[in-house]
Amino acid sequence: MKYKSQAVAKPYFIAAIGLFLAQVIFGIILGIQYVVGDFLFPEIPFNVARMVHTNTLIVWLLMGFMGAAYYLIPEESERELYTPWLALVMFWIFLIAAALTVIGYLAVPYARLAEMTGNDILPTMGREFLEQPTITKVGIVIVALAFLFNIGMTVLKGRKTVVSLVMLIGLVGLAFFFLFSFYNPTNLVLDKFYWWWVVHLWVEGVWELIMGAMLAFVLIKTTGVDREVVEKWLYIIIAMALITGIIGTGHHFYWIGPPEYWQWWGSIFSALEPLPFFMMTVFAFNMVNQRRRNHPNKAAVLWALGTAVLAFLGAGVWGFLHTLAPVNYYTHGSQITAAHGHLAFYGAYVLINITMISYAMPLLNGREANSMRSQVLEMWAFWLMSISMVFITLFLTAAGILQIFLQRYTETPLPFMVVQEKVALFYWLRVISGLVFLGGLGTYIASFFVAARDAKYPQPIEIGKVQPSPAAV
Repeated sequence: MKYKSQAVAKPYFIAAIGLFLAQVIFGIILGIQYVVGDFLFPEIPFNVARMVHTNTLIVWLLMGFMGAAYYLIPEESERELYTPWLALVMFWIFLIAAALTVIGYLAVPYARLAEMTGNDILPTMGREFLEQPTITKVGIVIVALAFLFNIGMTVLKGRKTVVSLVMLIGLVGLAFFFLFSFYNPTNLVLDKFYWWWVVHLWVEGVWELIMGAMLAFVLIKTTGVDREVVEKWLYIIIAMALITGIIGTGHHFYWIGPPEYWQWWGSIFSALEPLPFFMMTVFAFNMVNQRRRNHPNKAAVLWALGTAVLAFLGAGVWGFLHTLAPVNYYTHGSQITAAHGHLAFYGAYVLINITMISYAMPLLNGREANSMRSQVLEMWAFWLMSISMVFITLFLTAAGILQIFLQRYTETPLPFMVVQEKVALFYWLRVISGLVFLGGLGTYIASFFVAARDAKYPQPIEIGKVQPSPAAV
């Protein structure tokens, strides 16, 4: 850690991992409820569990992005954070607001929660992924504005780099497009049209800029490759991400009422969306192959490479599988969509946050890298989580193909619930994979406790004894 103010990233990282754990637990509850309908009912109904699962995902990823910005921006700008105390105040406001929102979901019926939180004054609730009470959305805007002020002033007064500017553009876009969550027209077509301006233009637009900046930063630090080389790659990647991501929004507009030309625009540009992710994969492996140093944090390099590969598979390949209009006609809203969503979010945004946390946390604790024992646990965590997520994706894909055939494609379509019974085996297999994923996350969390213990009580190196190599692991 080069600057004292980088320490404000630490609580953001810790809270992010805590919320990640909560998200996974509620995901497993949801998976069980798919096959055991009254599991934990009425204490945790399905709709409530789903809101908690998706909302904690969004909040912990934002926590991770903020922590990453508070860590990398001072280092890129070569100066202390403009207002460290403001970052800490906003952290507690954000965390408390998130906790109260989840408690509200669990403790109060959703309609009653809307009445209690002023939704009648400015109606914003009731839409998928944007279920947060209006007062929570206002709080998110306040936190985002304070965050952008802090980061923006740090960049303005310090050194300007491509990494910091791309990160800042992505964060500004994130805040700007969230404002459309307040626009809730009574016309359903307009509602869905602008709803995608938040949901799509976040995850397939500006978040990709944030991801690219974070990946570039970690690769610069761990490989020692010239910054100019990394920056050239980053320019091309973000250009492709913006061009394909913005116009590719049209692949959500097929069936909600906008003009027919969106079938062509959406199909063509969303079919190109895998390109920036493929370029990210090539970029990451090129940087590692051209590295000028062997960084002791081998685990962080593994997470970085995993980010590039699984983002390409989840967001790129699985996105392309069902994005063309003639295919999407049958697949829209099926378990194919769920398969794509799980692997895309995990590959692109979960892994890049963990990459940043794994690189930065040892430095925040005063060491360049964690102990070998801790890194071995991290590597186990990576493979457990990644392989189980791939299996979750495959099981959901199989369920989706069967669902589409039985419910939508055949000349004698079956009712929805009948089809759900026929694909139940794949749902059970998903639950088993989810439990393995939870074990991988537990292993990752345990690695930090092992690292802290090894730093306090370092293991003696026996003379003449060959120590295990991280690369071999």
